[in-house]
Amino acid sequence: MNNLWLKKVLPHVLAILVFLVVAVLFCKPVLDGKTLNQHDTGIEGWRGSAQNAFDVKEKTGTMPLWSTTVFSGMPNYQIAMEGKSALPVDLNKVFGLGLPKPMNFFFIACVCFYILCVVLRFNPVTGILGGLAFAYSTYNPLIVSAGHETKMMTIAYMPFLLAGLLLIFNKRYWIGLAVATLGATLVLMANHPQIAYYFFMIAGAVTIGYVVVWIRNKDFKHLAISFGLSAVAALVGLGCYSLAFLTTKEYKEYTMRGGKSVEIKGNEVKAVNTKGLDPDYAMSYSMSMIEPIIMFMPKAVGGSSGTTLKEDSKVIEKLAAAGVPEMQAAQFASQFPAYWGGMVSPEYSGGPAYIGAVIFILAIIGFVIVKNQLKWPLLIISVLAIMMSWGKYFFGFNEILLNSLPLYNSFRAPSMALVICQLTLPLMAVITVYSLFFEKNSGDFLKENFKKILYTLGGITAVLALLYIGQGYSSAIDEQIIQMQIDPNGGDTLNRAIIAGMKADRQSLFGAQVMRAVLFMALVLGAVYAVLKNMIRPAVAVAVLAAISIIDLWVVDKQYFSDDHYVAKDEIANQIEAPTAIDQEIFKDKDPHFRVFDVAGMDKNRVSYFHRSALGYSAVKLRVYQDIIERYFAGAPNEQILNALDVRYIITRDESGQERLVPNPNAYGAAWFVKAVKPVATEVEELQAIGSTNLKDTAIVPQSALKSGSNLTADSTSSVALIKYTNDEIEYNASSATGGFVVLSEVYYPAGWNAYIDGKQTDIVKTNYFMRGLVVPQGKHTIKLVFEPETVKRGMSISYLSSWLLIILVLGGFFMQWWVDKKKAAHGV
Repeated sequence: MNNLWLKKVLPHVLAILVFLVVAVLFCKPVLDGKTLNQHDTGIEGWRGSAQNAFDVKEKTGTMPLWSTTVFSGMPNYQIAMEGKSALPVDLNKVFGLGLPKPMNFFFIACVCFYILCVVLRFNPVTGILGGLAFAYSTYNPLIVSAGHETKMMTIAYMPFLLAGLLLIFNKRYWIGLAVATLGATLVLMANHPQIAYYFFMIAGAVTIGYVVVWIRNKDFKHLAISFGLSAVAALVGLGCYSLAFLTTKEYKEYTMRGGKSVEIKGNEVKAVNTKGLDPDYAMSYSMSMIEPIIMFMPKAVGGSSGTTLKEDSKVIEKLAAAGVPEMQAAQFASQFPAYWGGMVSPEYSGGPAYIGAVIFILAIIGFVIVKNQLKWPLLIISVLAIMMSWGKYFFGFNEILLNSLPLYNSFRAPSMALVICQLTLPLMAVITVYSLFFEKNSGDFLKENFKKILYTLGGITAVLALLYIGQGYSSAIDEQIIQMQIDPNGGDTLNRAIIAGMKADRQSLFGAQVMRAVLFMALVLGAVYAVLKNMIRPAVAVAVLAAISIIDLWVVDKQYFSDDHYVAKDEIANQIEAPTAIDQEIFKDKDPHFRVFDVAGMDKNRVSYFHRSALGYSAVKLRVYQDIIERYFAGAPNEQILNALDVRYIITRDESGQERLVPNPNAYGAAWFVKAVKPVATEVEELQAIGSTNLKDTAIVPQSALKSGSNLTADSTSSVALIKYTNDEIEYNASSATGGFVVLSEVYYPAGWNAYIDGKQTDIVKTNYFMRGLVVPQGKHTIKLVFEPETVKRGMSISYLSSWLLIILVLGGFFMQWWVDKKKAAHGV
């Protein structure tokens, strides 16, 4: 009995050890006390925006709900949030065996895909092949290196959730419910909605495939049970995620991703009514039509945007032929990117979404010869993902998706859709391997289909040859090069020489990638042929393919995830925690309210780390603030707007790039009474009026926001003073003999901010398009603003209750499956 149990468990333990060893070796600098220098989570990324929240928690013991340091204020629960859970452990640490970052990301991805293979009843060596290929697909190291950890964690848990659904669909109801519930929670709690959305598209395709079979077999009872259990798993997972889900859903309606009511082009503003992101913005980071082939050939379109032309570039030859000295020609060439895909300036490609040549070849073979229930759903959703990745280069189709798919218009970066293929193609590859080598009668299946395999590989080769011969090797960047002033004598001869040289480079590189692909096809064919002729055992062949696959991925990955990406932890700390001389100067100002405007601070959160910034970086800025940025900060910032934001310090740079601090003594302060209120009828009028109005004296408000009979003209002795300023609570003392209208230098956000005058709630008036205002009665009063969003309270309660349901369903599901299996064994079933 014990030997039988050991025989069953030992292969899985060995698989886990393989995943552990590979993860440790892949991230070896961590063992030397180093950490990744992640640009998107460093001081200019997430860390810069979140530091204020950590500082507040250290002082008060509680994470604030509102941030005062990014874009003059936004909900902090979109940056850093803590919830309440009944779970006794951190599930990420459990799945990751407590490994440090980034080892844990790759290890978890391996294990989750391996679990999917176990559920499909594949043998361990097949699971190892799939697990390594899935985890080390090049897109994963790319996003980990950039600091997109929530994206990576969501990707890592996708196979685990799919495993739970497949258990349910294959009538392993109890354990399926447990795994699916846990999987749904892990995927959603990883908190990357776009990746989760792509997974649910995969799950939807797979579900439809099963439903067709159930209906054909008239198995309506199983259909109902499967839908019911899947719905329970989804609801519990959504319940655990409810704090983030409810707050994000509410916040989205007030952001760039919720649509817009005005459109800004330079100084012109017009009324519109759109939902979701603008199509142009949503379609940014689209792949050219040829580009998805990088899943098979990593440098087919040049690698990353940061890779420049090589020293042997044909550009040098073409320029030399046009009369440019060779040394000068080489300098020219070194300035141009080798990348020629669809994501050219101002967009950027960090590297290829390479899934491995071995995996891609096996998947294509599988789509041709394998008969499996998952085949057609995986093929259809993979093709759809490629079409989605084309974005603006296949606009008609993708515009339909933007307008018809629920929530889809809230996302951007169509290239990210290849995450779908990152799961579907490795899954199809392991299905192919198992069908060819390990399934019952696999020997006969291999003999029957060997010619089809040959034809498939021949077809792939023919397609690649046609692509090599038939395409023009043009890129959108060519137009930019034509516009450059290169020849001091005028004309575009040198421009065209550069483009001709770049096209020659592109063709040469593409040809080399085709030869590389043919080599890998030969290796796969050799392994298949060796098994067919009984030269090696199937397990050995798959082990060899797994080794080739991980070596191939490793070599490509390390071009974008090398040891150079690691730095000493002390060095990171010094970079982040060391204020500059300008920071030290600003620290001297002890006023709790003023803001800092860094002219070069858009898309950077460095100022936010130390000060209250009027700019910063967030992928989901408030819509009204984005409108201000587009209308009044696009060129030289509007002084009235800066003053109204209480910007007391402006950081500029001289010609040498040296930072310079410019004090702004005209900042209006935290709040002020105005002499007049100007009602306007439309948001267009609001936005335009604030640019030509003395906002110290006059407030621009919507006509509909004011109640008749209110006194809005304050006397000359009226005053308002800030007496308390924290993230979630602000207090002022106001005094006016006649009453009047007070403008607060705070960003307008109606979903959670409440105002109280002497303890009695009063309306907050949208003022100056993006600020808050209050009608204050005569006399002396205490004004209090409190950020108390109901969605946070509701989400906290639901998530806590759901965490208990998660524990019950997971433990209960595993117990009940054990009980059912025990009874079946007792009856000899």
